[in-house]
Amino acid sequence: MTDTVVRDVHAPADAGARKTNRQNAEKGFQASQTLTRNMQAVLVDLIELHLQGKQAHWNVVGKNFRDLHLQLDEIVEAARDFSDEVAERIRAMHAIVDGRSDTVAATTSLPEFPNGEISTTDTIDLITTRLDTTVSRIRRVHDAVDQEDPTSSDLLHQIIARLEQLSWMVGAENRIPVPLS
Repeated sequence: MTDTVVRDVHAPADAGARKTNRQNAEKGFQASQTLTRNMQAVLVDLIELHLQGKQAHWNVVGKNFRDLHLQLDEIVEAARDFSDEVAERIRAMHAIVDGRSDTVAATTSLPEFPNGEISTTDTIDLITTRLDTTVSRIRRVHDAVDQEDPTSSDLLHQIIARLEQLSWMVGAENRIPVPLS
């Protein structure tokens, strides 16, 4: 089994690289660089999902506006809560978290969200894509995370389950039922 490693090719040069004078005073399980990079990759996508969800929330217009507006808040809340849990898990493993905006922008796997007003139907497709992209990254790093730290893997399972549920619920807004034969 090979380790899946997410590389931070475009991360700022000092992205989490410098340590403070008081760092590493803790004892206990310490994440490897591979585990830290993989969890950091999940973190930046969750932060970006939160930000893009708010962008969509503020600029969505059209039919069923209110329902989608509220669904977007639900996605934002989930992404924000999960990003906090992932960041705290990284810290619990005595690794450094980098949630700075330049790091998030440089390393997220989510496509850029368009600016301006966006119709409800387009917003549904855009957000569903971003939920699925976030889940895809989590699934890509899952096996390597599980191999080194099943506890972190359990957290990833919870995130996958909830984001896939949200993707299904939001995406269903644009689905057309398949005719019964």
